[in-house]
Amino acid sequence: MDSILSGLMTRYESRVPQVHQIINAMKQASLILDRNDIINDHIAFRTMGVPNLGIQSLEKVFLAHGYQRRDAYRFDAKKLNAFWYSPPSPNLNWPRIFISELCVNELSKSAQSIIKSYTSSITTDPVDTLDLHHAPHVDQFLHSPLWRTPTWTDYATLLEESEYAAWVIYNRYYLNHFTISIHHLPPGYNTIPTFNQFIEQQGIRLNRSGGKMKVSLDGKLRQSATVADMVNASFSDGNQGYITQLISGSYVEFAERLDGRDGFDSQNADKIFESTYRSETDAS
Repeated sequence: MDSILSGLMTRYESRVPQVHQIINAMKQASLILDRNDIINDHIAFRTMGVPNLGIQSLEKVFLAHGYQRRDAYRFDAKKLNAFWYSPPSPNLNWPRIFISELCVNELSKSAQSIIKSYTSSITTDPVDTLDLHHAPHVDQFLHSPLWRTPTWTDYATLLEESEYAAWVIYNRYYLNHFTISIHHLPPGYNTIPTFNQFIEQQGIRLNRSGGKMKVSLDGKLRQSATVADMVNASFSDGNQGYITQLISGSYVEFAERLDGRDGFDSQNADKIFESTYRSETDAS
């Protein structure tokens, strides 16, 4: 699992420039000596709820290494389900896992048709073919296309109905975000309000949906997130060529846990999903 997590983070960092910017700023401010000093609170994946994919498939990667499925979450407006997974031992310093899934059958018939035109070729669970204890195979799988490159027309059509669907149809299982544990940082930077201020001083925009700081109902989980980096994405033109468009990629989250608070909060998570939404990425 250490190797799988390392592979995920290496490719994620290469696709999300703000990760390097944040880590370098933390070093310069003497908050950390190197990136290994950062406690990764959790990582998150987005999936399609279709046969042979979705949560029931991807979770096998982590259950095989001792992770335990915990609470379920439902996001009605976004048509999503999710679970979080705890590592087998806190001594391992492995992050929590958060996996969400789009309820495809709740979308319009036209959106379902588009999604299934890509996923219907997957007739068996691809995770079942993996040796889940062979890290290079798992790493390759998590960074390999599950279906053909989408057309820009299909992506844009999905974007109008479900921005989550559009993100997944292009990005597949690429890591959606990792999360810096704020309460482990030195005083003066170890709360969400103070760390948010530090991040904005670096010229990095924060997700404003529901306020820059999202607070759980019990007040013990405080979170914030950057706005996703925009990336040049290559789409099929529907013929033999490709076109490039600018779309939202991945982002960085920050979490402060008080009094040993574990788990997640659906109200917070609902707003953090929007780090990749146009309401945030297009905001000035």
